[in-house]
Amino acid sequence: METIDAVSKQVSVQTSPEHEDLFDIAVRQFHIAADVLELEDGIRAVLSNCERELTVNFPVEMDDGSVQVFTGYRIQHNSGPGPTKGGIRYHQDVTRSEVKALAMWMTWKCAVVGLPFGGAKGGVRVNPKLLSMNELQNLTRRYTTEIQPLIGPNKDIPAPDVNTNAQVMAWLMDTYSMNVGYSERGITTGKPLVLGGSEGREEATGRGTVFAVEEAARHIDMDLTTARTVVQGFGNAGAVSARLMQERNRSRVVAVSDSQGGIYNPDGLDLAEVTRQKERTGTVLGYKNAEQVTNEELLELDCDILIPAALEGQITSRNADRIKARIIAEAANGPTTPAADDILYDRGILLLPDIYANAGGVTVSYFEWVQSLQWFPWTLEQVNERLRIVMKEGFHHVVKKSSEYGVHMRTAALLRAIERVAEFTRVRGIYP
Repeated sequence: METIDAVSKQVSVQTSPEHEDLFDIAVRQFHIAADVLELEDGIRAVLSNCERELTVNFPVEMDDGSVQVFTGYRIQHNSGPGPTKGGIRYHQDVTRSEVKALAMWMTWKCAVVGLPFGGAKGGVRVNPKLLSMNELQNLTRRYTTEIQPLIGPNKDIPAPDVNTNAQVMAWLMDTYSMNVGYSERGITTGKPLVLGGSEGREEATGRGTVFAVEEAARHIDMDLTTARTVVQGFGNAGAVSARLMQERNRSRVVAVSDSQGGIYNPDGLDLAEVTRQKERTGTVLGYKNAEQVTNEELLELDCDILIPAALEGQITSRNADRIKARIIAEAANGPTTPAADDILYDRGILLLPDIYANAGGVTVSYFEWVQSLQWFPWTLEQVNERLRIVMKEGFHHVVKKSSEYGVHMRTAALLRAIERVAEFTRVRGIYP
């Protein structure tokens, strides 16, 4: 039996994945892992397709009285493990292929850490920065109504994603509740606390990434107190990851970035001041005690921990051989291409793949969903400790698969996830 990595290298040469769309990459990753598992054809066909794909084109009245039509999606990959779960993103570059890929990755992400969810994802093609608060609310409420046939507290539970937040989830919850005629807390996660949101949800993705880094560092005997950390992307996940690496582990954070560029100081950044700079100006650029670097240069800085927390496709075959970090923890979805995976693995870099490393968000979303259904809130300490246990157990399951099959961590995570979801499919059977 060929290892996944040998197969991956062959496919990389034949299909040039750097130019594939995101869903093609997700399917390629799945088939490579399925080959290693010798997955039967019927199960392979089920899991390589999305169950439901809804495209909606809906009008929104703007503040000036004009009407604009926006395109949105809600896609469910697999409901075998339970209700589907996944965020909603607002971005001008949202595509159906991207949403399909993210839905598939959500299935694997939930399975890797043992959550009783299948994967889903949603998105609207819009630049929310160009909308007023009123227009954003109108768009959210109309989009919610358009996708309401697919969502529900025991069917498909949305959450925040790129450019959406607790307020957007509050509008979604209220719209759904008004449409069904009663208050339904379980329809979404990432809600404000007053509406049944969970303590710790806002920081969950970044905190889960840091828990993953801590387990990886123990595994390779790295002292995090002397480690240098670089974070690409200073949004929610990136900013929280940077702060917790510094606060929990006394790691020196030497560089961070946002969409406009990055800042670097080998002696370490004052993250409180960087945060104030970002709040004042909308960017980390302008922070005085650092030199400016591009996002591309930032990835190649001399460091021990690299946390990509921006968008997809940042680490490719073009720069993977110049990355100096010993551990890469993917707080973003899909920041590394398949060809880059092979290069990093051959160089001995321990990569914590997105479907594991950023599973903290969906894990605490699961905690919130449970609390909403039971109307019984947990304390912040309970949430964080349960998250730490989930990330710790998830790491050791993935490492075990990596050792068992002789594969890199992304493949190992996929093997664990696909095995679990395939078993759900076998046991449940095929409905006539």
